[in-house]
Amino acid sequence: MSLSVGIVGLPNVGKSTFFNALTHAQNAAAENYPFCTIEPNKAMVPVSDERLNELAKIAKPKQIVKATVDFIDIAGLVKGASKGEGRGNAFLSDIRDTNAILHVVRCFTDDDVVHVDGSVDPIRDIQTIETELILADLDTLAKQIDNLSRKAHSDPKARPALEAMKELEAHLDAGNPALTFPRSETSPLVEDLNRIKLLTDKPIIYVANVGEADLAEEGENVRRVREFAKQRGCDVIVISAKMEAEMAGLSDEERAEFLSSYGLKESGLDQTARIAYHTLGLASYFTAGPMEVKAWTFRRGWKAPKCAGVIHSDFERGFIRAEVISYQDYVDNHGEQGAKEKGLMRVEGKEYLVQDGDVMHFLFNV
Repeated sequence: MSLSVGIVGLPNVGKSTFFNALTHAQNAAAENYPFCTIEPNKAMVPVSDERLNELAKIAKPKQIVKATVDFIDIAGLVKGASKGEGRGNAFLSDIRDTNAILHVVRCFTDDDVVHVDGSVDPIRDIQTIETELILADLDTLAKQIDNLSRKAHSDPKARPALEAMKELEAHLDAGNPALTFPRSETSPLVEDLNRIKLLTDKPIIYVANVGEADLAEEGENVRRVREFAKQRGCDVIVISAKMEAEMAGLSDEERAEFLSSYGLKESGLDQTARIAYHTLGLASYFTAGPMEVKAWTFRRGWKAPKCAGVIHSDFERGFIRAEVISYQDYVDNHGEQGAKEKGLMRVEGKEYLVQDGDVMHFLFNV
């Protein structure tokens, strides 16, 4: 399944530098001037998962295949983007097609790196981007409300959706993102929101980009970002994009030693992919054998047949049953045979809700 995270922020906040590190390749422009990123760069980034290594110790496969998240480096937004400033609507269109947003916020001071507003103020910068996205959403909603208003004249069933959309418009007009608008599963808005893909209705992860010296102890700028994110119910990752770029070419052993020198156990890259995976509502089940140990991506709450379809549509269409061993049972009993002998392999049917970490084998017939 293809799910993507768009990397956004003002120009010169470190987006492209971070993207270069994130992909372990210098394939995105990273220059000290606004709009150096012209077209969105895309990359598929592996999700670090120690469970794969543990499974591989037992199954001894020829290869390990990790889950991935697609990241898109979107050129810097500026004030007025919703009205066409910078690359304006083109940037906003790039964001609309993503499933979540990674908002890089500048929390470092460097006289050699120009700030478009002349000073470092992370909350002001966040609000600049948020305002542009809200204004773009208000334009989108205005068109939807106009269409629904005409429909409601002749179709009373359209009126609840129209009223709900007007309430959302007022919510946005007050400066609030669509993500914070209360709604239930049965709300008449749900279907419309899935269709129109409002920019501010996407989950957000804030990335506080700090200087290397500020990684050990968080400064005031990071604390402000954390407080703002808490109000929004969003995650925060603290990284030094410059340091991550320096580590991009290192071996795993060198990278671990480098991180240790800063008192860190995990790189910003690994944090980002892992948290993005969680924010997108994703989880992994595993297949393990002599050919490969592989993580398969599914949405939390999916039943066994739909998860089987991640491997191949035939698996879902002809699903018979699934043989399931929990990750911990698989590891504790040294693999499939040991788990079977202890009676820990379960046979599950079509209604089984697959759990993160399940080791699975599907039986199907088409």
